[in-house]
Amino acid sequence: MEYRQTDGRMQRSERTRALIVQAHVDLLREGVLKPTAALIAERAGVSRRTLWSNFRDMESLLGSTVDHWFRLDDELREEIDPSAALDERIANFCAERERRLVNIAPAARAAVLGEPDYVALRASREGHIRRVRTDLETTFATELEQAPDPEVLLDAMTVAVSWNAWSLMYDDHGYPADRCRRLMEHALHALLG
Repeated sequence: MEYRQTDGRMQRSERTRALIVQAHVDLLREGVLKPTAALIAERAGVSRRTLWSNFRDMESLLGSTVDHWFRLDDELREEIDPSAALDERIANFCAERERRLVNIAPAARAAVLGEPDYVALRASREGHIRRVRTDLETTFATELEQAPDPEVLLDAMTVAVSWNAWSLMYDDHGYPADRCRRLMEHALHALLG
């Protein structure tokens, strides 16, 4: 009997934690870039005490929210055939990158504000950079192997498809996502052509 009670409590706790993280994600998607614990708790339909009994501090809540965004990013990732023609790989890579950047945009905007204060947000940025570099290395392995300076080419491609470049075009210039994708394609063609 004790086991079932503990198991039930753990399931309720996991549901509560998921509700809190989803509330945080929803607020970020709505443009609330620095939601307070009170606002997150209210959105989740729990008390602040419940929020803090499930997350010891803001760092742990942010860590769980970052994990949520990484899972969403995983769902948007697709394998690109590295043996396909270069034009096809660039088009597929940039289409996938557009989906992923549009998805991560609310979290990335919020992270910029909180990175100086939270390790989880700095680690998230580093994780996303590692992912994009790995994706570039896999998709464009042939071109990197043939490049006179593969590391410089990889760095240049990373810049071209980075969140920072996307945000400059999408947020600062107000370009629609499809134009940002075309600009990214153009940059990769210029670097790899």
